[in-house]
Amino acid sequence: MIPQYASALLISDLHLTPSMPLTAQRFFDFCEKEAPKAEAVFILGDLFEYWVGDDTSLQSPFQQEVQRALANLSAKIKVYYLHGNRDFLIGTDFLKKTGMTLLSDPSCIDIANTKYVVSHGDALCTADVGYQVFRSWVRKSWMQKLFLSLPLHWRRSIAHQMRSNSHAQYQHAASTSSEQNQIRTNVTLEACAALSRDQEAVNLIHGHTHLPAHHHEHLRDQSWQRWVLSDWDLDHPESTLPRASALSIDGQGVRYIDLIKH
Repeated sequence: MIPQYASALLISDLHLTPSMPLTAQRFFDFCEKEAPKAEAVFILGDLFEYWVGDDTSLQSPFQQEVQRALANLSAKIKVYYLHGNRDFLIGTDFLKKTGMTLLSDPSCIDIANTKYVVSHGDALCTADVGYQVFRSWVRKSWMQKLFLSLPLHWRRSIAHQMRSNSHAQYQHAASTSSEQNQIRTNVTLEACAALSRDQEAVNLIHGHTHLPAHHHEHLRDQSWQRWVLSDWDLDHPESTLPRASALSIDGQGVRYIDLIKH
């Protein structure tokens, strides 16, 4: 039975962290103001900048604040969560405390009598072969159990190093802005076509790429629509324009909501 609602809001890639207080505050405001107006909210991954285990929230006032905001929202409407590439270690303890329902990646949902397939989006970036190999390893249950068995300060150190490497690679890619790199880090038509075919859906929604847009696409005898969710960043105006939006779906259709102006 797939989730069915008359209206929903979808967000992803907030990358919440104490070092981005304006972005975090906008999320708290979203949970109080915009989100309760819909029947359901779907968070399609990367809610946090990184997550190294549910036990970290016991020592993090910030994560506890996010937990309370989600729990309060879950008491009003249904909240769904789908793992991202930064927080795929969010587990049953955090989900229970927040009241969120975990969805597999990908999943189908029905909003306003229309079927959509939702995904974080990283699995669709099949041109990045190295990342896909890495992803297949870190998603193995035994690998995750091994990592979670490490002391907390080790896990945080590993996550910090990986985040630093990722940021350095992103900055290098942004400076070179090569067409080849843009193709490598974006979703591929072949992966989207396969997902559409496997899920028997012609409407795809994902995040991850930080390239919000509505696409009409086709490959050979297949056609589909694809909506990309925005990342959120209200804390670095010196390097990029402020970003925060949600995808709203109801009986009137699909539209982006600019949460900066609200």
